[in-house]
Amino acid sequence: MSNLATVITGASSGIGEQLAKQLAAQEQQTLVLVARSADKLHALAEQLKLAHPIRVEVISLDLEQVGAAQQLVKSVQDLGLEIDTLINNAGFGLNDLFADMPLERIQGMMQLNMVALTELCHAVLPAMRQRKQGRIMNIASVAAFQSCPRFAAYAATKAYVLSLSEALAAEEKANGIKITAVCPGATATAFHDVAGNNGTFLTKMMDSAEDVAASAIKSLNAGKPVIVTGAMNKPLPFFNRLLPRQCVVWMAGKLAAT
Repeated sequence: MSNLATVITGASSGIGEQLAKQLAAQEQQTLVLVARSADKLHALAEQLKLAHPIRVEVISLDLEQVGAAQQLVKSVQDLGLEIDTLINNAGFGLNDLFADMPLERIQGMMQLNMVALTELCHAVLPAMRQRKQGRIMNIASVAAFQSCPRFAAYAATKAYVLSLSEALAAEEKANGIKITAVCPGATATAFHDVAGNNGTFLTKMMDSAEDVAASAIKSLNAGKPVIVTGAMNKPLPFFNRLLPRQCVVWMAGKLAAT
């Protein structure tokens, strides 16, 4: 049996959970589910193992903590596994005025959305290069394409994820490595409860986590560097290039207004 594994962070709910379910049905590769909630992970792992003849491992870890990315890589190695597919799905956002947010939450958002993601990509690429094989999926956002009042720090972290992913996709294409930045719009997950989005226009035009996951997997396997999911979201990057930046920023702020 192969020791190659697919690692999914933020796998306990939402898009991460749907990615795990769909990959379990489509592929035979070992799944490693990562999130803070051990109970939810174990319940999902048992469900997947009952439905599909695959190995599923659980690692309960808070990637918001400094050094957690290195701990995750070591934990996977201790299981006798090698990361062939890395899915950086863990992340969160906060809907508020930047100056009113607690600094520690902004720092935690940057650590999880950018630093841990970057460290994990850097950790897995050397072995992928040696095998001439590997996949990395980084979950960004349509917020990555413009500045977003009330989501100032979150949108900036996702712009970083988009930029990093596009560059890495170009760098590693010749090495047989597929790297995709997935840019969902508003999605029906617990993200909005954490962000404080309830009541905003964003929550009135949401896609399903199942649809986002399906589009993400298809695009990763096709080697697309960037995918914007959802029919309503796909034109946004195009319109952002046509409209004055001040207008785009104003509209983004209106969508996020509480």
